[in-house]
Amino acid sequence: MAEPAPAPKLLADMGGTNARFALLGEDGKITRFETLACGEYPGPAAAAAAYLQSLGLAAAPMEAAFAVAAPVPLQEADDSVTLTNRAWSLSVAETKDHLSLARLHVVNDFTAIALALPHLETSDMEQVGGGTAQEGGVKAVLGPGTGLGVSGLVPSSSSSPSPSRSWTPLASEGGHATMAAANDRESAVLAILRGKLGHVSAERLLSGPGLVAIAGALAQLENQPAPDETPAETPDEITRRGLSGEDGLCAETLDMFCAMLGTVAADLVLTLGARGGVYIGGGIVLRLGPAFAASPFRARFEDKGRYSDYLAGVPSWVITRDVPAFAGLKALLLQG
Repeated sequence: MAEPAPAPKLLADMGGTNARFALLGEDGKITRFETLACGEYPGPAAAAAAYLQSLGLAAAPMEAAFAVAAPVPLQEADDSVTLTNRAWSLSVAETKDHLSLARLHVVNDFTAIALALPHLETSDMEQVGGGTAQEGGVKAVLGPGTGLGVSGLVPSSSSSPSPSRSWTPLASEGGHATMAAANDRESAVLAILRGKLGHVSAERLLSGPGLVAIAGALAQLENQPAPDETPAETPDEITRRGLSGEDGLCAETLDMFCAMLGTVAADLVLTLGARGGVYIGGGIVLRLGPAFAASPFRARFEDKGRYSDYLAGVPSWVITRDVPAFAGLKALLLQG
């Protein structure tokens, strides 16, 4: 009698808008990619169960790793996780039971991307400015999507070369640090948003909803209709109109967005001492395409007074690989 096929492992990357799933086979290959809209399911377990049911597997996964856009408790006694930009929550223990899993890892989504960095190929990234990464240097990670993810990757003291070197990913909520203005125009935008929100974090501007917030504030400054009063009411539409040049306010929105991303990326590099480079994920920058390299991002990144030369040597990359968190989750599962 033939031996039954080994069960694959389940991978999931759950953000504020979409939940992406895949399987990790015994051969190390990641297959059966599928994206589900979060709004169509009451929670992560239900979405995962729907994905698995659609596959009709001969052997159900016994192990899984979830990347979630949320802070993840460090203590096992508190296993509850609530997504920041989606009314979803999960209990690790209850999710294991619901999906009949023997083992379930849950990590922050950008912690998973940080774990992926040593395993990315040159073809998985595009460099935007800077010099050569310091071998074994700390790596900074951030990315605007539905929210703003932030992490980093810190090397061990081992002298072994990357990628066999041991690395420690950071579980950060740096996207919620206070956004700083670099000029009077940005100060005026932040003043408007503070009047509406109180505290204005980096995520309030560097995200899909942030594009709408910036455009709305700029419209108010120019006494123009706000984006929700015009056809440019969604992040995708603001991006399209800004890239095409048909709407000057949308074009300024993209420029300010990219410049502010440069501010936050540089602050992260200085905070971590990340001379191993800064890696940018998230869907928004990818949608900007070649326009991102021509944007104010890199000039603002290097505009740090006495530390401009320090930052000029630090390379920045846009991660182009689809769902890079899966590579990090794979590494997490394989390390036991």
